[in-house]
Amino acid sequence: GRRRELSYQGDRYRGAVTGVPVTRVPAMTRPTTLGELRSVGWESVPVAEELRRNAAARIRSGEPLFPMVLGFEDTVLPQLENALLAGHDVIFLGERGQAKTRLIRSMTGLLDEWMPIVVGSEINDDPYRPVSRHARVLVAELGDDTPLGWVHRDDRYGEKLATPDTSIADLIGEIDPIKVAEGRYLSDELTLHYGLVPRTNRGLFAINELPDLSERIQVGLLNVLEERDVQIRGHRIRLPLDVVMFASANPEDYTNRGRIITPLKDRFGSQIRTHYPLDADVEMDIVEQEASIPEVDGLTVAVPEFMSRVVATISHEARRSPHLNQRSGVSVRMSVANQEAMAASAIRRALRSGETVAVPRVSDLDALTASMAGKVEVDSIDEDRDGEILDRIVRAAVLGVFREVVPGELHRGVVEAFEEHDGVSVGEAVGSAAYAEVALEIPALATAVAVLLGDEPDGSDPPPALVASAVELVLEGLHLSKRLNKATTESGSRYRNRG
Repeated sequence: GRRRELSYQGDRYRGAVTGVPVTRVPAMTRPTTLGELRSVGWESVPVAEELRRNAAARIRSGEPLFPMVLGFEDTVLPQLENALLAGHDVIFLGERGQAKTRLIRSMTGLLDEWMPIVVGSEINDDPYRPVSRHARVLVAELGDDTPLGWVHRDDRYGEKLATPDTSIADLIGEIDPIKVAEGRYLSDELTLHYGLVPRTNRGLFAINELPDLSERIQVGLLNVLEERDVQIRGHRIRLPLDVVMFASANPEDYTNRGRIITPLKDRFGSQIRTHYPLDADVEMDIVEQEASIPEVDGLTVAVPEFMSRVVATISHEARRSPHLNQRSGVSVRMSVANQEAMAASAIRRALRSGETVAVPRVSDLDALTASMAGKVEVDSIDEDRDGEILDRIVRAAVLGVFREVVPGELHRGVVEAFEEHDGVSVGEAVGSAAYAEVALEIPALATAVAVLLGDEPDGSDPPPALVASAVELVLEGLHLSKRLNKATTESGSRYRNRG
């Protein structure tokens, strides 16, 4: 017959084999001793098998493995699913801001919710196969009366940001001088202070920026990845650990601070290359998920879809720019920061003008200078050109979005209307109502605005603040298309006919 495996899932036990009936056990009857654990039929499985089993269940059901990670569905995630099903340790290679750490941290969702350990164990000892001196002695003395503790899956994850000063003691362990001072012998295993890796036994351990770890320390991880054990300070002990390892790193052609030694790379089962969002729509989804738009009492903040598209397109333009260091990368964090800065600029303007609705406009993109400056590396001999290069990227993004969202057949009507119009002023000092009046004066402009904003759900006219945002995009798009002139002053800008 088929073997029945049980894994603890909070308030019940879940069968790991499809079709096998499993008795539900309320949380209040969670086993508290080794004997009770045996009686309910719980079986211990390696962490890699646990990940494989739960990943397979999600794949079979069509449930996403990592719902909070967007843009990798057809590229990175199939490779990661293969690695999990194969039981591999994984290293993620990619530039900054490509969700490498988020992917790794999301792995805990593939662990069983609760896991039993021997009470008092520092390294999450398996009650059936204890490896530490403390747990072995306790199980030998108490047998089935050995008390159990339960560890949540979120506590089965360990992480270390690799730095040049990271030591073997940090990762593996060291002799605890306090325990020696208390009278224990150096040869006593109980004098050991376990490092981060042993303390994550029966869990997941991640090292971020692995090349920054000095090469002699990387050597200390070889046994963990291959033989699955650690040896501490010459002690004649062997701790067989059950750990699945993950690591992240920038591509070696960019990371000049160090390298991953070849024997260590060889021990990772899979190496997966991450990437930035492949199109603006995915970047917009990520920004919507991650950006924190400020909330102000008495003020409604609305970010039009076309302005979010401008923010996403700015990042894509930056990733194509020959004037920026592409080996360094242009992080998705820049898109998130730009969205927040743009919304904050609109809020500041609304607070000053007394308006109750804040909607970002093209003129608010000037605020992105601060949020972009620290997130890109400009390849320019003349440092004074940094602002010019960033401004060029923003203008290219605005023009690209304008051409995408405003149909070309509407452009001529607006341009012809300006032949009989004395111009339109825009800027922080211009209230939203003034933009709405301009749209009424120029029917062709009103048509373009209506196409941009669509219909309101209740059939009413859109708020003036939204109209103002759409008007600015149309006018700036026509200016960048060389169809209108634009004169900039201290109080704002004015668009006129090119004639």
